[in-house]
Amino acid sequence: MTTQIYFASNKLGIITNDQLQLMLNRFNLGTLISSEKTSLGVMGQTMFVSSSTGDYILKGNPLFHGQFLEEKFFIDHLNQHTSLHVPSPYLIDESEDIFGWSYSIMPRLPGSHMNAVDIQSILTTTEDKESLVLLAAHTLAELHNWKVEQYGEFDPQLHTVRPFEGSYRTWLYTTIRYWINDATKYSTITTQDLTWVEQILEGSQDIFDDLNSPTYVMGDFKPENFLIDKHNNEWSISGVFDFTTSYFGDGIADLPKMTTMYLENGDDELARMFLSSYLKSTKQQAFRERFRVHMLHHCALVWGCAKATQHVTWDDELSFTQWAQRFTEFSIYK
Repeated sequence: MTTQIYFASNKLGIITNDQLQLMLNRFNLGTLISSEKTSLGVMGQTMFVSSSTGDYILKGNPLFHGQFLEEKFFIDHLNQHTSLHVPSPYLIDESEDIFGWSYSIMPRLPGSHMNAVDIQSILTTTEDKESLVLLAAHTLAELHNWKVEQYGEFDPQLHTVRPFEGSYRTWLYTTIRYWINDATKYSTITTQDLTWVEQILEGSQDIFDDLNSPTYVMGDFKPENFLIDKHNNEWSISGVFDFTTSYFGDGIADLPKMTTMYLENGDDELARMFLSSYLKSTKQQAFRERFRVHMLHHCALVWGCAKATQHVTWDDELSFTQWAQRFTEFSIYK
C-alpha cells in the first residue's frame, strides 16, 4: 500500500527491443528509436524509451499489486488540483504477456535532477541555490493544496481512500514506534533513547489529536523525484513524479527529506529558508510540534536502514538521541 516502506524493489531485468516495440504497438506510440535504464530511477523500476512519437518512461515489475493503479490515481488528481507538471497521461497495461509483469508508460518530463553531477557543477551561486530552495517549498505548498475529507491511503482494489485504523495520530505514532523497535535489531536503542522518543510524541499528542485537515502527502519528496530546468535565466521545477508512497495525512510530513539534505550538506541557512518559505505559504499551526514528530519518523527510518546495511555516514558512537536531535530540534529561527 501507499504507506508501506520499501527498501528494495523488483528490477526490470533484461529487456529486448522486440519487447519494447510490442509495448509501443499496444499503445500506438510509434517505432522504437532507443532505450536506456535510468541512472536515478525508482529503485531499478524505470527505463527511458524514445520512439517516433516522443520520449517516454517505462515503469515495470511492480512492488505490490495495484502499484500502478495507485500512482495513476494520484497523477490524475494532481493534474486536476495543481498546476504542476506530472507524467500524464499515465498508461497502464495489466497484462503480463510482453515482459512477464505488468507495467506503466508515461511521458518523459523535461529537465534534470537537482543532485545530478552536471547540474551541481553549475549551481555555484547563492542566487541559484536560493531560487531552487524557494521552488521546492512552493511546489510542496501547491501539492498540499489538495485537501480531502479523511486521513488514509488509496486502496487500488476498491479504488477509494481507505481510512487509517483508529485515527491519523494513532497510525502515525504506531508507525514511528514500530520503526524505532525495528532499529533495535540492528543497533543499540537505549532506555534513554526510548524515553526521549516518548517525550516528543507525548508533547505533540494533543496537537495531532486535534488536527483536522487531511492533506495530500507525497511521502517521498526529494531531488530524485523532481526535475529542474532553466529557461531565460530563470529556474523552474519542470516535473514531479513517483507517487508510490503517497497518502492523505499531515503535509508537514513531506518536509524532513529536503531539510535533512540541506543540513547534511552544511547548508543550515538554506534549510531555514526552505522551511520558512513553506510555512509562509501554508500558514500551518503548531508547526514546530508537528515537524519534530515527522522528523523523528524520518530519523527512525534513516537510522535503522543505515545501521542494518552498515552504511552509517555519521559518528557511529553517537546514540540515537544525540544523532537525531540535530534534525528534530532544528529551528527556522536562529
